[in-house]
Amino acid sequence: MNLDKLFTYKILILLIIFFNFNTYASQKPNVILIMTDDQGYGDLGFNGNKAIYTPNLDKLSKDSIHLDNFHVDPTCAPTRAALMTGRYSARCGVWHTVQGRNMLRSREITMANIFQDNKYSTGIFGKWHLGDNYPYRPEDRGFDHCVYHMAGGVGQAPDYWGNDYFDDHYVMNGQIKPFKGFCTDIWFSEAEKFIQENQKNNKPFFAYITPNAPHGPFYCPEEYTIPYEDNPNVSRVEFYGMVSNIDKNIGDLLQLLEDLKIADNTILIFTTDNGTAGGMYRNRGYNAGMRGTKNSVYEGGHRVPFLMRWPNGNLDSYKKVTALTAHLDILPTLIDLCRLKAPKIDFDGKNISNILYSSEDTSLNRSLVVESQRIKYPKKWRKCAVMTDQWRLIDGIELYDIKKDPSQKLDISKEYPEIVEKLRNDYQIFWDDVSREHQITSHIMIGSDKSPIVKLSSHDWLIDKSPPWNQVHVIDGKVAEISYWALNVAKSGEYQISLRRWPVEANKGINDDTYGKSFKYHTAQLSIGKTTQTKKIPIDAKEITFTVNLKKGLINLSPTFISDQIEATPYYVYITHKPFKNWQTPRGMNVPVYSPNYGKIPPQISKN
Repeated sequence: MNLDKLFTYKILILLIIFFNFNTYASQKPNVILIMTDDQGYGDLGFNGNKAIYTPNLDKLSKDSIHLDNFHVDPTCAPTRAALMTGRYSARCGVWHTVQGRNMLRSREITMANIFQDNKYSTGIFGKWHLGDNYPYRPEDRGFDHCVYHMAGGVGQAPDYWGNDYFDDHYVMNGQIKPFKGFCTDIWFSEAEKFIQENQKNNKPFFAYITPNAPHGPFYCPEEYTIPYEDNPNVSRVEFYGMVSNIDKNIGDLLQLLEDLKIADNTILIFTTDNGTAGGMYRNRGYNAGMRGTKNSVYEGGHRVPFLMRWPNGNLDSYKKVTALTAHLDILPTLIDLCRLKAPKIDFDGKNISNILYSSEDTSLNRSLVVESQRIKYPKKWRKCAVMTDQWRLIDGIELYDIKKDPSQKLDISKEYPEIVEKLRNDYQIFWDDVSREHQITSHIMIGSDKSPIVKLSSHDWLIDKSPPWNQVHVIDGKVAEISYWALNVAKSGEYQISLRRWPVEANKGINDDTYGKSFKYHTAQLSIGKTTQTKKIPIDAKEITFTVNLKKGLINLSPTFISDQIEATPYYVYITHKPFKNWQTPRGMNVPVYSPNYGKIPPQISKN
């Protein structure tokens, strides 16, 4: 063989290798996981709701695998923690939506981490609800591209002040940016930009699309509510309208995947985070005959829809799976389906690939637990359901045969004491395992260069009652009491701590009553660790700033505003370890000043 032929041969070999590599890369399935907020099993046409308009999801359902006995936790943050990790939410430190118990422990490996480590581009669009501060933010947990609102919903205490679903300010890759349009439309449009960019670059992607809709407050463009007006079978026209808007956006997304010619190689998942919140109201609506709604441990609180379609994986024809499955199963299953490399993780969920492909509807022979603790520290037997394919044990007392009695009307615990005992033993095993770390608190880190200015809000007060987690609560001065935040000081040194009645973007004085109740505070007190300092509050002060030296490690922060009538923890606190002049201002923080005149007003408000 002469040198020219040898050279040509080597070039061909290299081209073949390059071609094969790129073919392999392009063959990695994309993954789109859509999880809506507070939409229940019955809030869809394909699950029997004849009043709701969801044509795109109904069409998708005909070409999808249905996990028809699929369960999540009864509330938002716990479900999302379990979904992201494949582990029980209480094991991950998430058993509430507020009170600092919604922060996913930093040790946990997330779904986004695993996709990112496997050279996927990862993006989140909408609701995170597993921590607003470092190291709990989505950008800290494996997401390359982030567009999201803070806290558990648009307009909650940590969120940009004044957000109301229309023309809001959201976090985009660490910066607060203004957006035009209705919130759900924004989440999907930003996700579509992300998908297009990665398709253009021939890079596989994981898109986590998580609308805050149809979570309350129930605001929606009127074009989606008008069809439901005067329908006696509709619980709330705004809630139904929000669902129809989601459906429209899913239709647009499906069309985009077709246009980009990537629909066949995309694993598309649709599910929700708990039972319905607005689908039943004043005895109107539809809940598929189930008992209970959001926050209930009866079936209607945690059984939710689940669709999966993947044409290239031969998962694109209608199939109903009745085996007991859960949010815990999705991560280990995706690891298998996408052939991902992953570290050894002690999953509570199962890889259910076999039942997705099985020609028979087989049982997994398992016992699962869901809870709705929603308190500072979990209590044994509080609001829990132990589930098998056939049985439901509620709070350790009530027993239902879910196959014979899907509406859970007849407690048969006295007839089957042996079943009660078996399920109580299953719960005991669960409790002994996950409760070992219930006393561990997730601490917000200060002093890290990854987050030089830290914003704290009343949403994360470690208080023994529900804190003022919503901006309306802040405006009205609700739960004005003494509380604290749990912090982790990253490095020893000087810190400045700024106390506020209103968030920095509101740009209002501590005693300004423009937005809401004024308590006429005259003194500010800072208590952090063993340090206590006191300052008088000037008449027009927007913040009171203290300088303290802190040692590296865990510490509690308990500041106080004092008036003649009340002593209470400020609703907002800002902390930096790199102070500069006027850092605690909107300009210093690079945060747009809130304007009540910016953008649209929800029609449900403007009409009143």
